[in-house]
Amino acid sequence: MVTWILIATTAVVSWIAFNNRSTAHDLALWSPGVTRKHQYYRLLTYGFVHADMQHLLFNMITLFFFGRTMEMIFQLIGMGQVGYVLFYLSAVVISILPSYYRHRHDMNYISIGASGAVSAVLFAFILFQPWSMILVFFIPVPAILYAVAYVGYTVYMDRRGGDNINHSAHLWGAAYGVLFMLFSHPAVINIFLSQLLHPRF
Repeated sequence: MVTWILIATTAVVSWIAFNNRSTAHDLALWSPGVTRKHQYYRLLTYGFVHADMQHLLFNMITLFFFGRTMEMIFQLIGMGQVGYVLFYLSAVVISILPSYYRHRHDMNYISIGASGAVSAVLFAFILFQPWSMILVFFIPVPAILYAVAYVGYTVYMDRRGGDNINHSAHLWGAAYGVLFMLFSHPAVINIFLSQLLHPRF
């Protein structure tokens, strides 16, 4: 239920922003807005705004497939729906902090999208089911192999730059998803290693 609410809220806010660029700018992560005007809400609201329908659909479809499983896992490990919501919202904030700090004085820097938080959900999921299949361009790939390739590609593209995608947020979101689960539920490392040593396709 929580995953559906997050998807619906993001879709509604993004749709409003599609039709009102002023609203999009007011909610986006605009670093000087935080640094100079103390608009700290931007560190959260940027995650509910997207550049276009393709951007929105990609993130929300990913959240739909993996968020529902993680929501159930949070209940099974005793953290409940509240824990899941806090995990997702904190991932929105944490994943953007390195980008914000790097560009805190850049008047032209703007970042939007839920990709960092979605990456956190996806990589938390991989800890529990590393050999589950993920469709990459309609090709099934084991989640753990996708994770390795994803991190390598993200690091490369973040250093290369020039494509208007915040790869840093993706990377930090993924790292946060893993670290959050390891610190909040240490037994996950045993679950992950057990699953990893017993591949199933």
